[in-house]
Amino acid sequence: MKQKASFLTALALTMTTASAGLAETELTVYTAVEAEDLARYAETFNQSHPDIHINWVRDSTGIITAKLLAERDNPQADVVWGLAATSLLLLKSEGMLEPYAPAGVENLDPKFVDGDNPPSWVGMDAWVASVCYNTVEAEKLGLTPPTSWKDLTDPQYAGHVIMPNPNSSGTGFLDVSSWLQMFGEEEGWKFMDALHENIARYTHSGSKPCKLAAAGEIPIGISFAFRGAKSKAEGAPLEIIVPSEGVGWDMEATAIVAGTANLEAAQKLVDFTVTKEANEMYNTGYAVVAYPGVAKPVEHFPEGLLDAMIDNDFEFAANNRAAILKEWQARYDGKSEAQ
Repeated sequence: MKQKASFLTALALTMTTASAGLAETELTVYTAVEAEDLARYAETFNQSHPDIHINWVRDSTGIITAKLLAERDNPQADVVWGLAATSLLLLKSEGMLEPYAPAGVENLDPKFVDGDNPPSWVGMDAWVASVCYNTVEAEKLGLTPPTSWKDLTDPQYAGHVIMPNPNSSGTGFLDVSSWLQMFGEEEGWKFMDALHENIARYTHSGSKPCKLAAAGEIPIGISFAFRGAKSKAEGAPLEIIVPSEGVGWDMEATAIVAGTANLEAAQKLVDFTVTKEANEMYNTGYAVVAYPGVAKPVEHFPEGLLDAMIDNDFEFAANNRAAILKEWQARYDGKSEAQ
């Protein structure tokens, strides 16, 4: 009987040990990355960390930011992988991020890394505003190509322009915050008042205006350059216009949410996000990435775009985000599409 009991005890210990070896840590990761990329990101990460399972919560930048702020006192996310740096600066100011210097962070371009030591967030890639102009549809309507942001206020474009809603789209917010920086507050809102007259509707996705222009549903979509280049490479009759005043931009970035119960696993994920391998993945969706020397030339990427990127004041954008969005909502939300 004693031998049988000892055998059963040993068997139970063996099974417990085996189960522990198979134990999986689950990370809840909030992201605004394009949905089509998420499976590839997780699959690549799991090649080196098969014991960490990623549960994605994906939505547009504005919605993910609002969700994180709403959960401030009861965080549900472990990691944010792919959210606008302006949003992460806001979360940092609220004490919601866990500072961490991922292994290899010194290999990144310093402008993609939070200035604190240790940093609260690290950048992944940058996306840059531009105008997607469907030459075929524009010709049918007798339109002439705009060369500047202010050209878009010309009455000839009435009802022919679509742009993202900055409350839900990071691209929309970088447009609005960059116009306020380029033109000044008074002139910036005056410009947006005039632009609003020509807007057909505001979308809740930063890539959608360009996709709609590529499909011929609208001649002009205010979006970001890589989406335009990708659509043009697929055969869309697009001209990707770099407005003469300059273009806004933002970067996607990663951070650990303060208070996570899975800190070690979260750190392993963030370590992975700064690797050369991860940056090579980012480069399939973005022309500018954090790891120097990784980005490959992008077919149809407009010449002069990187030189046109404004000296973006991320602190201004983050600190004034709530006030800017409230004002925009009051003025223009009537033309937003239903969510």
